[in-house]
Amino acid sequence: MPGGRHLGSGAARGGHPILATLAVLLSLTLVSGLVFAGVQLMRLQSNFDTKPLNIGQGQEEFPADTNKDSMQILVLGTDNRDGQDSNNSDVMMLVNMAADRSHVTVVSFPRDLLVPLPACTDPESGAEYPAMDLGQLNGALGNGGPGCTVAAINDLTGLNVDHFMMADFNAVEELSNTLGGVDVCVNQPIDDPLSGLNIPAGVSSIQGDQALAFLRTRHGFGNGGDEGRIAAQQSFLASMFRKVQGEGTLNNLPRLYSIAETVTKNLTVDEGLTDVPTLIALAGRLKDVDLGNVAFVTAPVTPYELDPNRLVLDEAAAEPLFEALVSDHSVTDDAGTETPGSESTGTATDGTGGTSGTESPAPETSAPAVDPAAIPVTFLDGVNGEASGRDAELARFLFSEGFTQAVAGGLSESTSPGTQVFFTPGYDAMAQQVAEALNIPASQVSASSVVNGVVVQVGADFTTGNTMKDSGDLGGLTGQTAAQVTCQSAFGY
Repeated sequence: MPGGRHLGSGAARGGHPILATLAVLLSLTLVSGLVFAGVQLMRLQSNFDTKPLNIGQGQEEFPADTNKDSMQILVLGTDNRDGQDSNNSDVMMLVNMAADRSHVTVVSFPRDLLVPLPACTDPESGAEYPAMDLGQLNGALGNGGPGCTVAAINDLTGLNVDHFMMADFNAVEELSNTLGGVDVCVNQPIDDPLSGLNIPAGVSSIQGDQALAFLRTRHGFGNGGDEGRIAAQQSFLASMFRKVQGEGTLNNLPRLYSIAETVTKNLTVDEGLTDVPTLIALAGRLKDVDLGNVAFVTAPVTPYELDPNRLVLDEAAAEPLFEALVSDHSVTDDAGTETPGSESTGTATDGTGGTSGTESPAPETSAPAVDPAAIPVTFLDGVNGEASGRDAELARFLFSEGFTQAVAGGLSESTSPGTQVFFTPGYDAMAQQVAEALNIPASQVSASSVVNGVVVQVGADFTTGNTMKDSGDLGGLTGQTAAQVTCQSAFGY
């Protein structure tokens, strides 16, 4: 056909000028984009400081197993600022990401934990540090660097940790600023001059120095020790994970590069994590994990008999946890599923106030420790700042279950993203009984000096149904899942 020949000859001479121009522009844009991306990657990679992954004597010949699909990263937070050297790790968390991307387990190790320490050789000075039958785990960092802490964790857990990340104070402040703040909850006002933490009761969005203070304070929460501090850190990280996943950050490459720019400035890693695309690819392991299968747990410990200010591993309780990590099993039950053999009785929320379509019935329990009729329970409506009637609905349900002192208390003074059970000190067993009847996780139960009896503040995660949707059962481990919204108890309450 003449038309066909014409088009063919035109294409041979260079084609339509507009299309040719567009092709050139697109090519230039693509090349420019690749050059820009390359420059960005080089800039980010130049931000990293690196140290050896493992410097334990006898372990150096066992590098991370690159053939396995699960991944462990030891995250260390140092108690230094402005480039000062630190001999102690203030925060120690082992992150296990499953091979099938179905679950994530984050294990916190108290800094006062005494464990066997391996012999390590400082790669820079050549100094040798002898093995110790019992030494403080956070002091392993001073025995040649993070590679010695990695070696100690390998010995302790039976794992072969793949990577480490070590961050300083500045990383926490800058990351919380980059994220635009992280929501935290406390059940009394906190004013801790030692850490600088000063926030009101209820939910606050914190960033910068207040985020750092929240994570560091040892005197603001719980019993004033490391357990309360770890619980606050787990609550903060769970809230941060909900925010990042809820805002789609893990699917937003420019946003991820912005976060990478922030953290790489203050991050020391092993050589295997200096490849920024590899670092960002970690987001792919997290973006689709169910919040109820992201577990933050504390390594089971018990007081050291020779020094009650120090802790040792509770080996009987820790063994199944470490076995789960080695075998890449989740420490949580399947979140969001019904109890086998039971029937759904309504709808439950998905953790954001929406509905998920199923609700887990209250778990069957043995004979109650306390007569339900003897438990004073008040429900407060903290769903959205307006009367939703949830306090009355749940009071009626609990009344029908034998809690004849259950009453509706109206609107709470503050709204809450998560339901909380508060109790007067001494009402522990009663509060737990109420929580079990409503399927509220134990992590969302805490003491308070400003309530009488047991008070249930209904939050945005419990807008329908008589019992809460399952949000991950830790099977007796201390901690919470990312689906559970927790409120920290002030020191002394």
